[in-house]
Amino acid sequence: MTFLETLEESVSVLKVNRMRTLLSILGIVIGIGSVIALMTLGEATQRSITDRIQSLGANLLTIRPGSQQQGFLKMNSTENTSLKFDDALAIQESPRITTVSDVSAEYSSRSQVSFERNNTNVQVTGVSGNYFEIRNISIEIGSSFGPSASDNYEKVAVLGPTVVEDLFGENANPIGQSVRIGSSTFKVVGVTKSSGTGGFSGSDEAVYVPLTVAQDIIFGKDYVSAVYVVAKDQTVIDAALNQVGFFLLERHSKENVEDADFSITSQEQIIETVSEVTGTFTTLLTGIAAISLVVGGIGIMNIMLVTVTERTREIGLRKSLGAKRKAIVMQFLTESIILTIIGGLIGVLIGLGVSMIITSKMSLPTTISVGSIFLSVGVATVIGILFGWYPARKASKLQPIEALRYE
Repeated sequence: MTFLETLEESVSVLKVNRMRTLLSILGIVIGIGSVIALMTLGEATQRSITDRIQSLGANLLTIRPGSQQQGFLKMNSTENTSLKFDDALAIQESPRITTVSDVSAEYSSRSQVSFERNNTNVQVTGVSGNYFEIRNISIEIGSSFGPSASDNYEKVAVLGPTVVEDLFGENANPIGQSVRIGSSTFKVVGVTKSSGTGGFSGSDEAVYVPLTVAQDIIFGKDYVSAVYVVAKDQTVIDAALNQVGFFLLERHSKENVEDADFSITSQEQIIETVSEVTGTFTTLLTGIAAISLVVGGIGIMNIMLVTVTERTREIGLRKSLGAKRKAIVMQFLTESIILTIIGGLIGVLIGLGVSMIITSKMSLPTTISVGSIFLSVGVATVIGILFGWYPARKASKLQPIEALRYE
């Protein structure tokens, strides 16, 4: 038999037992669909976060309080009170630091925010300098506030769109209204533009006030959560990092980089870290989903073994008429591969459909990886070969006389 004849016969056999065929490929469909959906969602999430980080500018450095272990670029989540607003002012005013164009500081913590009978618990961030420009936070309604608001202890606030909806209702204009943050009243001067639900959406659920007001009036703190430093251009990032780092070491009376009580991270490092974390998480989930592929392969092998038993007389007749073992192997192996490829293609379509629905709901960029599609179909083919080989070999080893006697 030629390959085309083998293919036609395999398809006709599978058509006869349509329900069995459908049930046998179910595991492959679920496995491939899960893998495609998770890989697509993982790539979309990573792309969304990366785009958001890159939108802040490649020449942005972030300084946070926390101990160091491997130089200034070591990220550390340990919170302490080592970073002050005076550090930000000193960086901006120091003649020794020639690679920095702008500096801003923030203190962020959660607080109760209310308007009339409505209230919500959100992140309240005190900011200084040109914070909104540095952090690329756009204003949808009204205006932001500048450095003078912090200098003059102005009780003004910029709200995120989610906060506006919670306090004032959908499509409301809160400009000029007064909200209560903690025990103090603030005038709303602006509303930030929505950053969407994908990637970073923190600004949607945040309230921004002048730094001095947040520190002295709302929270009673004398330290900051972070200092943002803008290098003059991307070519001087490393120089800016070193200038600022050694300047702060001296201010904090630290002799060595290993003793530093702060950390400095660049946008590039943040992107690398996020990519590594999301990549690992996606791989882990994909690996778990891939277990169902093995289960599906075992299911196909069981079905093929049953098929071999049912077609024992047919196999004996074909071998008595001169069919070679190779032809028998090809026949059953082709049926197994067709099953897994059909299951793989259906799984790809379902996986893409599910991922597109989820990314649309989450406002994530839809990313279809052609490579993952071909990989999934390839994996399905390999599963068909691996789990179809044993039943095919068993069929080819049947003795014609014994097979013809089988009832």
